[in-house]
Amino acid sequence: MVNQQVDTTVFAALGDPRRALIVDLLAQRDRTVSELAAQLPISLPGTLKHLAVLESAGLVSRTKAGRTVTVHLQRAPLQSAEDWLHRTRTFWAAQLGNLANSFAPEPSPTPPKETP
Repeated sequence: MVNQQVDTTVFAALGDPRRALIVDLLAQRDRTVSELAAQLPISLPGTLKHLAVLESAGLVSRTKAGRTVTVHLQRAPLQSAEDWLHRTRTFWAAQLGNLANSFAPEPSPTPPKETP
C-alpha cells in the first residue's frame, strides 16, 4: 500500500456529533453562526468553539459582513479524507480477499478415465 498521509485533524474534528451536524448543515448551504447555533443543542459560545475546531481542521471558513458571520464548508479536506478512506478500504479488501483465498480448499484432481 502506498503510504499517503491523511490529515487526522479532519477525522478528529468530525468525531464529535455536534461538529458532524454542523458539517451536514453546511453541506446544504452556507449559514450564519446564529443559524447554526439555533440548530444545535448547545449555546452560542459552544457553537463558536466547535466552529473554531472545524476551522482549524480546514473544514470551514468564515466571512464577516457587518455584524453577520457566514460559515462556508470547505470541501477539499473532506474529499482528501474520502480519497484516503477509499484507498485504505480497497487495499484491505484485497488483502482480506487474498487471505480468504489462501484458506480455500484445493480443488481435488479428477481421476483419469479408464479405457477398456
